[in-house]
Amino acid sequence: MVDDLNNTEISVLIVDDHDLVRHGFKSLLGAQDGINVVGTQDSGEGAISWCRDNEGKVDVILMDVNMPGIGGIGATERISKSWPDIGIIIVTVHDEGPLPKKLLNGGAKGYLTKGNGVDEMITAIRDVHDGKHYIAKDIAQQLALSVLPGEVNPLDTLSMRETQVLMMIAQGTKTQKISEILNLSPKTISTYRMRLYEKLGVSSDIEMLHMAMKHGVMDENNIPAK
Repeated sequence: MVDDLNNTEISVLIVDDHDLVRHGFKSLLGAQDGINVVGTQDSGEGAISWCRDNEGKVDVILMDVNMPGIGGIGATERISKSWPDIGIIIVTVHDEGPLPKKLLNGGAKGYLTKGNGVDEMITAIRDVHDGKHYIAKDIAQQLALSVLPGEVNPLDTLSMRETQVLMMIAQGTKTQKISEILNLSPKTISTYRMRLYEKLGVSSDIEMLHMAMKHGVMDENNIPAK
């Protein structure tokens, strides 16, 4: 896909579970020449369904990570496999921890934080549309530092699936619901939970939540309500 600003509009899908974020991004991008927001979705499942129903009608997806259901991790993995021509750019609050590396390895073509400006978002969209990767400077620096000797992040040892299950458990999603969302048996989800306890050195879901917050895959806005 080659971007000719005079002739080609880049079609963008916005995926975020916060209404203000979706409308804010849509308003900002709608004012840009050569970019057309073709839709918005509030979940990973919604993004997958949209791609299935609108085959070939989107070039770039702006994808949040922490959303109910399969979240951005599951959606990125499925969409990148089923529609490899779609460029997925992660736009999230997480600028550290294991998520950038995992999501980029899992099919994302770009990574921004919600602290980056609109100009950088436009640059990322155009670069990814041109077949390039785009990683915000703060994320690139964090990725470079992550390969240096120092404290080991225990979440780096988790697979994409284990990270996805971790985030769903930490969000307070029940075992039966996780099994339905991921199309796995409750017994398999329980096995994942025990494996996570062992790998992370924790003994409860609360300890796992604290671990997830400490190492940058959850924040206080995603803590389940009591």
